[in-house]
Amino acid sequence: MPSIDTTAPPPGLEQEPGLPATLRVPATDDPAGWTAGARGALRSALVEHGAVLVRGLGLRDVEDVGTVLERLAVEPVTEREAFAPRRTHSPGVHSSSAWPPNQPMCMHHELSYTLGAPGLLLLACLSEPTAGGATGLADAAAVLDALPRELTERFEREGWLLTRSYNGEIGATLTEAFGTDDRDAVEGYCRSHAIDAAWQPDGTLRTTQRRSAVVRHPADGRRCWFNQIAFLNRWTLAPEVAEYLIDEYGADGLPFDTFYGDGEPLEEDVVRIINSVYEEHTVRRPWQAGDLLLVDNVRTAHSREAYEGPREVVVAMASPTRPESCAPAEEAGLR
Repeated sequence: MPSIDTTAPPPGLEQEPGLPATLRVPATDDPAGWTAGARGALRSALVEHGAVLVRGLGLRDVEDVGTVLERLAVEPVTEREAFAPRRTHSPGVHSSSAWPPNQPMCMHHELSYTLGAPGLLLLACLSEPTAGGATGLADAAAVLDALPRELTERFEREGWLLTRSYNGEIGATLTEAFGTDDRDAVEGYCRSHAIDAAWQPDGTLRTTQRRSAVVRHPADGRRCWFNQIAFLNRWTLAPEVAEYLIDEYGADGLPFDTFYGDGEPLEEDVVRIINSVYEEHTVRRPWQAGDLLLVDNVRTAHSREAYEGPREVVVAMASPTRPESCAPAEEAGLR
């Protein structure tokens, strides 16, 4: 949110152990107008806490979310390279990623494998679930400090690899990920975004990209664990899902998988360590309809619990950013 001035934190901001910073606001018929008046205070709270839940704003529909995004005066992000399909409601405003309700989404930073990831996320709850479904939050700097040093040093030195296979059945389709199915356009995008692309004999696309795992926050330079190493790895999948995908597409044809930066497969215990450290640093509060959650996407990872019943949480992505890698690009072999 670089265009929002910093002011004193807003009054009424609550900070309790195990819960995200929460700002309770008086009921209003004009969420966008309230947001415009509170921009500076929201920015200050976001800088201090990395994420802020605004409760009482009373967001009712996607139009409310779009106008709130406009009043924050930030640049919307056009999503590319999505890992799962979602609907676009208006510029920068999307549905949640299509993901089975009975399967959790583990911690990740939105689009951290792209070269223009959103610096700011707005998550708005229009319909709360009957059980579960909370969005968890974890401080990326604290997670980095808590992970085994030899592990983070390797990832900082080598980066991480993401491989994807666009098979048209699981995950985002080629068109959903790149906005087109034109081969020349897809190849051009991949070349300009440091992605190696290879068309398979059956016409499907496989891609490989290497990215930084540890970055410096653009605002204050703090080192953050910023990636989707664990989330997009085969060991995080439910065992029955992983077994089906490997049987159907082969170990090299998974919709997505992650590796050490040198291409070596990740061990199951490494993925479990990453996810367990995330869980140790997770704060969460159940959604209520009308809530707005602002997330600094570099500073804070987020997750989603499994849930029951209707749950509609729309996502706005803004402030495209490219955090500085903590390892020199030439040294890490990253582009």
